[in-house]
Amino acid sequence: MSNVAFITGGGSGIGAATAIKFATKGYQVVICGRTEASLQNVVTQIQAQGGQAQYCVADVSNEEALTQALQDTIAQFGHLDVLVNNAMAFTYGALSDTTTIDWHSNFATTLDGTFWATRCAMKQMQSQETGGAIVNVSSICGELGTAYMAGYSASKAALVGFSKAAAAEGAAQNVRVNVVTPAVVETPATAMMLEDEATKRNTEKLIPMQRVGQPDEIAEAIYFLASPAASYITGVNLPVDGGRLAVLTTALDA
Repeated sequence: MSNVAFITGGGSGIGAATAIKFATKGYQVVICGRTEASLQNVVTQIQAQGGQAQYCVADVSNEEALTQALQDTIAQFGHLDVLVNNAMAFTYGALSDTTTIDWHSNFATTLDGTFWATRCAMKQMQSQETGGAIVNVSSICGELGTAYMAGYSASKAALVGFSKAAAAEGAAQNVRVNVVTPAVVETPATAMMLEDEATKRNTEKLIPMQRVGQPDEIAEAIYFLASPAASYITGVNLPVDGGRLAVLTTALDA
């Protein structure tokens, strides 16, 4: 019987790389997102490599749709071993111009969706002898102040606090909850920024390893935290950022 991993935002970027990683390790992967064509493409890639995967179209900011997708997965397989909350959405703009609707839209997918999915998964995992693992994907924006992204930064910071509370609740039933915090990763979400060579070079100067991350590198960290190799790790926020959070950037670095 294969282990089952449910991954939100699995149609591209970090989510797609994570789905492929789990599939190569023998997991039955279920990915969800809003764009069917992207989800189907990832599933096709996995199946072409001999892996097991399926998708469901669900808006993570919709409580009923997301919860139903998870419940359907649990009903189909009888268990849920891993949940990866990767889906995110953000608005960009000056704080003084941010509307209340824009502000709340940052939380609907990143935080509310993570809460709804974790609540559903936690009930199932706490009832299983084997427990389970939940990995939430945060962002360096939740650790360092990021101009013009106040809502996104706030939602990602809140995600870390939520994850620690969930880890404390799930630990006794061997339900582990951890966080991976990437810095800038080359994904469709960052494509517009990184396609400008000057902007990309300036971004890389801020990273000790002198390059942006790749989705596969984040997927490796997510898999590790969900795997038996991390069986005594819970409540951790793991930066996967090329050393960005380890250093203080000063005028001397310019």
